[in-house]
Amino acid sequence: MTKNPSKSERLPIYSRPLPLSYYRHHDVLFLSRDLIGKFLMTFIDGVLTGGMIVETEAYRAPEDRASHAFGGRRTHRNAVMYAEGGFCYVYRCYGIHNLFNIVTNEANIPHAILIRAIEPIVGIEAMLQRRGKDTLHRTLTAGPGSLTKALGIQLIHNAQPLTGPLIWLEDRGIKFKDDQIIAKPRIGIDYAGEDAKLLWRFYLKDSPWVSKH
Repeated sequence: MTKNPSKSERLPIYSRPLPLSYYRHHDVLFLSRDLIGKFLMTFIDGVLTGGMIVETEAYRAPEDRASHAFGGRRTHRNAVMYAEGGFCYVYRCYGIHNLFNIVTNEANIPHAILIRAIEPIVGIEAMLQRRGKDTLHRTLTAGPGSLTKALGIQLIHNAQPLTGPLIWLEDRGIKFKDDQIIAKPRIGIDYAGEDAKLLWRFYLKDSPWVSKH
């Protein structure tokens, strides 16, 4: 007899996760722009939370000095970057913040996209509780560490598939014109030399939910 999934193992019936083929696009810069307007959703501990992506950063190893996989480097931490697109890459930054990335492209091509900010839409009360806040403010989900905590994403979710039931992305038909998406250098990667100047951070123009930088 097949075991019925527990509450925490089921996707909400109205969710429509993006197909894995979406994440296997060869151009990580295209995907980083295209993700603006998509919805990042979680169903962790039986609680549905999520919001619209408004800021991303692309990382394109092996040539990108800012990437954890620069030069083809392989470690226990970055192993999932070498998987085929459609998996979560979650790692801890400065021993404090868990950061959420999306693995893209085909297997053994270590491309990834850091999600830097979302506009909270679903489960705001739960997100406020996770962040220890009383009122809705941009700091709830502006910044990669903040949004990860608000959505309940932890290190144990590293290498989870982006088809759910815990974490997934949805296309709700929101599109922006080219001039509404701004390209700027990535943040906090001065060590990457000339690669730190690449315009590989994308964000929604005039969005109050974009990170402070």
